[in-house]
Amino acid sequence: MELSDKESRTPCRIGDRSTSDVVVRIRTQEGRDDWIYCHSHILVDKCKYFADRLSDSWPTCQILDSRNCVEVYCEESDFDHYIVILRLFYITSDVTVADIGSVKNALGILRVAIHLVCPHIVSTCVGYLEAVPWDESEEEEILKVIPGMGSQAEVVLARLQPVNPLAVVKIFISAIQFATSSPPSSMNDLKVSSQEQLEYLLTEDDDAPLLTADDEIKMEAKLCVNKLLMRFVNLVDSLVGDLQESMAEAGKIELFQAYLNDLSWASQIVTKLEISSDFVLTWVETSVKIVKVAEEACRESSLHIQVKVLEIAVKVLEAIGYGTLILPTMKRLQMVKVWLPFVRLVKPSVDSLASDDDNDMLLKSNDELWQSLESAFVSMILALPSSDQAEILTEWFENKQIRYPDLTEAFEVWCYRSKVAKRRLALLDGNDLTPNRV
Repeated sequence: MELSDKESRTPCRIGDRSTSDVVVRIRTQEGRDDWIYCHSHILVDKCKYFADRLSDSWPTCQILDSRNCVEVYCEESDFDHYIVILRLFYITSDVTVADIGSVKNALGILRVAIHLVCPHIVSTCVGYLEAVPWDESEEEEILKVIPGMGSQAEVVLARLQPVNPLAVVKIFISAIQFATSSPPSSMNDLKVSSQEQLEYLLTEDDDAPLLTADDEIKMEAKLCVNKLLMRFVNLVDSLVGDLQESMAEAGKIELFQAYLNDLSWASQIVTKLEISSDFVLTWVETSVKIVKVAEEACRESSLHIQVKVLEIAVKVLEAIGYGTLILPTMKRLQMVKVWLPFVRLVKPSVDSLASDDDNDMLLKSNDELWQSLESAFVSMILALPSSDQAEILTEWFENKQIRYPDLTEAFEVWCYRSKVAKRRLALLDGNDLTPNRV
């Protein structure tokens, strides 16, 4: 179909009936029907589908008016995108990402462009989708739509492909080194974000953890956490040296609280990686000093510090009480005697907080912490020699804070064991202590 000199010189406009030589009729099963006046030389140049439909080799080309009207049936959801693509054919320069507009438009236009075989528009849509940010709903739509579009669209999914395991290990090591460091306070938000994401990588939820905890990962994590622990221990030692003076130094208290926040996170990481032994042992060895500093902070009304100390302590007490780490009897007894009085000191203070303050409500609502502490104490006490149990339970009955922690379960088990002790041991020795019966 040859063009006159006038047609070749004058830019054509879509919908211009006076110069149009073909009508594209877009129709849907639902009854939408639109007639678009177009120009065959533009359709043929921009789109293989229309080039085929308007060629002499098309089966219906000899039917009257078949070359003057091309009917295209489409889904209702694609109707507007067919109209857009026809308009894009008439852009005198190349179609750019600015002509696409949005992720939703790009997906619709891409789907139609692939069907109509419009290589340049396909390439432009793919480039747009591959480059722009997506929100969560857009990402879900991309995951549903793109895989069915063939290899030419799959480059869009590059950012969603699984990462090389070696790259995961490298970023984990770099991130944990930063997350356990002590950067300036202006970088605290960045550090906290790094800590949260590291924990997420190791968490098994609907998906498996991204990271496999091999020896390299465990060794690096243990090294980083141990460095953090040593800085904390050194600070505690300096605070204990002169508690009154140290508490007056706001900088040291802020640093103490910052370390507690980091260690609370680190306790989760070492548990997930099953490398908690060094963490637990260091906390055990430093417990007396930590409690001294925390008690002094309590007198300064820094209750958030005490609760954060207990959040870490409960992880240590659980590891000891449930047998994750085996400690000698004296060490376990010492941990009960150090931490039980401190818990009794902090719990009433938390319970007495006003309920109209948001921060106070956060402290008061942490029921899981108090339940976990109580369970850990019961487990630890029941694993001690019976005479040590008796001493702890006697003190419990005499203490005004008898309501918490509730050691009723420990007392019941101690009563039963004590009552049947002689009979059980006699059976082990082969002696029969059953009383004579008449």
